[in-house]
Amino acid sequence: MTRTPPSSRTWTHRIRRPLLVVGLVAVLAAIVVALGLPLLKPSSDSDSDSSSATPGQGSSVRPPAPSLPDRAPPDSSQQERRGPLDEADGVVPDGSTVLDDDVPAVANLDADLLAALRRAAPEAADDGVAFTVNSGWRSPEYQNQLLRKAVAQYGSEAEAARWVATATTSPHVSGDAVDIGPEEATAWLAEHGAAYGLCRIYRNEPWHFELRTDAPDRGCPRRYADPTQDPRMRP
Repeated sequence: MTRTPPSSRTWTHRIRRPLLVVGLVAVLAAIVVALGLPLLKPSSDSDSDSSSATPGQGSSVRPPAPSLPDRAPPDSSQQERRGPLDEADGVVPDGSTVLDDDVPAVANLDADLLAALRRAAPEAADDGVAFTVNSGWRSPEYQNQLLRKAVAQYGSEAEAARWVATATTSPHVSGDAVDIGPEEATAWLAEHGAAYGLCRIYRNEPWHFELRTDAPDRGCPRRYADPTQDPRMRP
């Protein structure tokens, strides 16, 4: 009976053990791959279950960024704020006459006042005099603007009131007054206007005329020194 030398047995065992270990590792790796399990444990810097982590405590899950407030809407009052006053407010184009129905300052006058002016205009034209409307009906905004300018010009509300009434008292705003020019026209109306019911009301405003229906029979009433003497101007 032949025996294997001891040195040969030892070498054989040394070879088989590493092969066995390698084989076992390969089998385990195959099982792991089949099951889909990670081969290596995640590092301590990463969370294996990010859904259970608390935002802001080392988690990769971050809270959503706060939404910025919407822009404030434009100031509606600025959008509705009007621009410069125009004909719609009673601003009169140069050269307007009592026959201009397309001019609001003329068209919005009291119907009886306008009719009286149109009866008088042809008679004045026969005498070589033409009526020009310098101001007629005015919007409250226009009247208030004129009053502000008068206060700035004359230095006080009391002095301004001698020339410009408030929007709530002005006969221009109600369409009951008209300012006529030029001087020849105001002079002609001062002499002949009563026959048509057209009267000067204030001594300091020779251009300002209103309708007084009893003037053809009784003549025009006594004039006030200025609007501050007119009871209609008192609040």
